[in-house]
Amino acid sequence: MTMTVMRDGRQTLSTARAAQELELRTGECELATQLGVVRTVPAGTAGRPGSGGPPGRLRVPAEEIVRLRAEPDFPEALRARLRTVTTNEAAALMGIGPGRALRLTRAGCVSPVRFYVNRFGAVVWLYLASEISDFADREPELLQGNTPAAMRVMLTNGQDWRGRQWRSRRVAQLMGRTDDPWESAAVIAAVLPPEERASVVEEPLERALLRGLRPTLASVITATPAARESYERALAAEEFDEVLWYRVNLSRALETARREDPGRVRPAPAGRTDRSLDLRNSPSWMPRPRSLSRQS
Repeated sequence: MTMTVMRDGRQTLSTARAAQELELRTGECELATQLGVVRTVPAGTAGRPGSGGPPGRLRVPAEEIVRLRAEPDFPEALRARLRTVTTNEAAALMGIGPGRALRLTRAGCVSPVRFYVNRFGAVVWLYLASEISDFADREPELLQGNTPAAMRVMLTNGQDWRGRQWRSRRVAQLMGRTDDPWESAAVIAAVLPPEERASVVEEPLERALLRGLRPTLASVITATPAARESYERALAAEEFDEVLWYRVNLSRALETARREDPGRVRPAPAGRTDRSLDLRNSPSWMPRPRSLSRQS
């Protein structure tokens, strides 16, 4: 294995090299790092709090590769943990019709782990096969019989929790990677529409800092304007209650950042441009936002 020795003496691999060693496709390895199935560390100094730039690329410790390769049934068992399915494939796993599976996912019964935009510009949500199976075992009454009244009302009113469930999950993943208050604020700001973000962050220097620290929410290929529009829509909160939730949490995160690291926001030196200027799943079927508070 080709490795890099970090300043603290740890040996690490790039995620691309780690994917080869773990016999995973690039997308599988990316998902594995997001889910914590493959443990990562920040690359170099770019991801360190106070470094003045966005979090750097992740690297995989060499011992993590050794650990995963030593697990029983490698690599099949690892790939099985990362297997994703579409709504139709999820329906087949649960033994129900595609229409019912779509209603369950729209109601937020299972959180998507990623998405892509198809050639028609439509967002296709993907779910962990293991979580689909767990849901079917945990809530068998929702797979047959009458749909609960509250769920029927929700769906009749056009509610669709797939996007907000994915955003909630992605924010929680990114928040768990950093203890830096400004980076945490940037994560929350990333899922707010621009006009909402600007109304919360009124100070231009703070907006510039959060823009420089903005994380990558998703790696999705968009070949057409329609696909790009669908992609951008999937990243941003839309419904009033979700937008309000992130606005409140961004305000709190900013208060913390201003208190803990007030010197981070400052004008660039003359002649230089500085670019660095409980969401939780509910029981049963009704979803709630995950908590944005960092876990100790």
